Parts: sequence; C-alpha cells; structure tokens
Amino acid sequence: MIKVKTDQKIIDRILNKAVEQVLPSKEALKKELTSGRRLNIYQGFDPTAPTLHIGHTVMMRKLEDFRRLGHNVTFLVGDFTARIGDPSDKSSTRQKLTKEEVEENMKLYVDQASKIIDINNKKNPVNIKYNSEWLEKLNFGDILELTYEFTVQQMLKRDMFRKRLKEGKPIHISEFMYPVMQGYDAVMMETDVELGGNDQLFNMLAGRDMIKNHLKKEKFVIAGKLLTTNDGSKMGKTTGNMVTMDDTPNDIYGKIMASEDNLIIPSFEILTSMELEDVKKVEIRLNSGENPMILKKELALLVTSEITSPKEAKKAQEYFEGVFQKKEMSEDIPEVHITENSIKLNELIFSVKLADSKSKARRLVEQGAVKINGEIQNQWDSTIDMQSLTPITLKVGRRLIKIYHQT
Repeated sequence: MIKVKTDQKIIDRILNKAVEQVLPSKEALKKELTSGRRLNIYQGFDPTAPTLHIGHTVMMRKLEDFRRLGHNVTFLVGDFTARIGDPSDKSSTRQKLTKEEVEENMKLYVDQASKIIDINNKKNPVNIKYNSEWLEKLNFGDILELTYEFTVQQMLKRDMFRKRLKEGKPIHISEFMYPVMQGYDAVMMETDVELGGNDQLFNMLAGRDMIKNHLKKEKFVIAGKLLTTNDGSKMGKTTGNMVTMDDTPNDIYGKIMASEDNLIIPSFEILTSMELEDVKKVEIRLNSGENPMILKKELALLVTSEITSPKEAKKAQEYFEGVFQKKEMSEDIPEVHITENSIKLNELIFSVKLADSKSKARRLVEQGAVKINGEIQNQWDSTIDMQSLTPITLKVGRRLIKIYHQT
C-alpha cells in the first residue's frame, strides 16, 4: 500500500503556485492533503490538436506534485469528448472531429506529458485512461438520466453562450452536453480533486455537482491561472506565441523571447517549475530597473530546458544570440526559387522546408506563427499568387526566407 506524504512545501505549491482559485476553499483542501488520506486526482486533456502545448504543463506540474505525495493520479485523454469539443471560451462552435482524427491527434500525448510527469514511476505510476471507455457505453436512456441533473438556465449562465445568443450565433445542443460528459468522467473515476485551467471552471463545477448527486461526497476543484496578453486574450494562437510540445528548442526559445515584457513575471510563475519565492526575487529585480531582456533570456532558457533539455536550451540561446540579437539574419536571408504560378500557403511552407509536413504547416498558420511580407496569415489554405507577389518574404516562427517566382 502506498503511503501518502504530507510534505508542507509541496502542499503549499499545489495550493498557491499558478492557482486562480480552489473550491470549495484552500483551507478545506489543505485539511484533506494533511490528513494522509490517499485522494483520486485527475485532469483531462482533449486531443483536438496533434500536440499538447505549454499551457497544458501548468496543471501537469501539479499532477506530478500530487503523484510525489503518493496520491492516485490519472492523466485522462478525452478521446470521446474531443469529438464534440469543449465550448469553453469559444465564440463559435468547434469543428466536429471524427474518431479517426482524434486517434491520430492523441498518438503523442502520453509521451509529451512524460516530459513533465513521471508517468512510469515504479513506486507510484500515473494512470492513463481514455473517456471513451465509459462514454461510448452510455445508451440514450442513460444520457437522458444525466441531463436531468442540469437545466438550460444553468448552461446559459456561461458568458460565451450568452454572447453567442446576443450575436445570433448558433449554439448546438451537443455543446450543452460537454460539461455533462466531463462531469460524468469525474463520477466514473470517483474523483476527489480535479485540475484544469480557470476557463474550465464551469465544466469542473458540473462534475462537482454530479459527484455530490452520485457519490454523496465533496469534489475539490483547482483552477489554474491563464497566461493572457494585454488585450485579455489567452497567449497562443492570436499572438503567434503558442509553444507546442513538439516545437524545436530554437522555436521555443524564440517564441518566449517574442512575448510581451509584462508577461515575464506571470510566465515564471505559470510556465516554469520555479518556486514562488524565487519568482518574487525576479520581480524585485525587474522592479528595481534591471533590463527586461536579461530576465526574459533567463525565462526562455528555463522554459526550453524543462520542455527539451538544458543542453538543447543552451544551444537555442546561443542560436538566438548569434542570429537575432546580432542581426546576422538581416545580412543574409536565404533565397529560394519556385516555379508554381500559385500555391496554397501550407503547401508553400512545406515546399520550402519551413515545416516537416503540410499538416504541421497548417498548424503553424492556425497558431499565428506565419507572416508574408510582415503580415500575419490566418488562412492556411489561402492561395498565394507568386507571379504578382514575387519576391515574397516568408517568416515562419523565427525563420525567414525570401521566395522568388521562376518562370
């Protein structure tokens, strides 16, 4: 039997670092964590894209802390819920994914999570589960029974649903089902603590209600802080700085260096394993007038180290300093000639070897990481007229290339 530890430092980190709120309260959860009782902990990850991203690492570090304490930790792959898509923070309905697309997307998830979580630890390994295991078995009668636990009024309390109603945008009934399914996940795993981003709060609270209804016990919720830009949007696709777990060390380092200066301190807290007291020391240095570039380089090195390795991170730093800081790139931009009169953007990126595949090129465009002649490109399937535009300067992440049309 696994003995649960009550290490105060780890418990304080779980309760305070990168945490927006704990429900019903931090005090109640702290009491549970110091009781020595082994708790069931989980977080769900929907494979709606072929790779995890840096935002997922925030709560994955907490999963690892719970594992270190000896709790029963589950990394849940939402292979069923991904087919519908979480409506949280979405101004329009997500594109429906097929079972085959989801299966393709999730191939790397467990391996990527292993960079942060010691999944195969011999003393206390992490459970890997897939919610299709129980959600696919539900018949229509089962689903009707679950829907009786919620009202339309509850669902319409969600900001994005109210906004869509006001704007006349559709809300699909399947989107109302998402929190019901996530709540049922919590019931099936007899969850004591669920982790997720603060934008997941509605879904996690749905599970809290269902745990009370079905298992007659409390479920705690830890909602993590989100990294947001000056306009309040989540750092990611709109800024072109979303770091994915399959990015190269150079791209990870470069994207962190390209982030806004006001994100330096939140990033140290949210995106790294740095202890809170050390984050405060960095904040004191920044407030005392130290050059933000110095601190950002420390941040980029740490983030890159934790996702790849210290050796690769050091190489990425040297690359950044040699190519970007010293502006060597502006002196010698590589040139490529293509014969096509017109070409789709993702095919162009792939053909000039700025992406390993057309699908990777598509993701880079969707992440806002692609510019043509200095303008961000949003449509991966847009057609580029090479005859009228040539030459064009194509920038993908931090890599730059000049393309000429060759007749």
